[in-house]
Amino acid sequence: MEKDERPITIVSYRDLLVWKAALELAVSCYELTKGFPNAETYGMTSQIRRASASIAANIAEGHGRENTGSYVQFLRVAQGSLKELETHVILSGRVGLMPEIGTNQLLDQAEEVGKMLRALIRRLQAK
Repeated sequence: MEKDERPITIVSYRDLLVWKAALELAVSCYELTKGFPNAETYGMTSQIRRASASIAANIAEGHGRENTGSYVQFLRVAQGSLKELETHVILSGRVGLMPEIGTNQLLDQAEEVGKMLRALIRRLQAK
């Protein structure tokens, strides 16, 4: 460790880089679904927004649990929500609700969050 580097202390779920990335993914989803037709308000718009918000929410809820096993379980639920989101995004692109650039942006962000979730799960399981 460099002399100017300090270890990062995680006090709250809000300190977790994976939570921050998941929250940014949710914000991107909200922004990109603003352009969806009104007919999709209770359909794909709602599905994408709920799945994206669920990722960050499950990371936060798991962090608040008292044992590592519960935390890992909530992180796995977050992974499930991430895969659900990816599926909705792909479908939205294929049926023309979302432009290709938006689809690619969300899928890239989702891939990063997925990598971070897997790394955190591995780290917790190694303890």
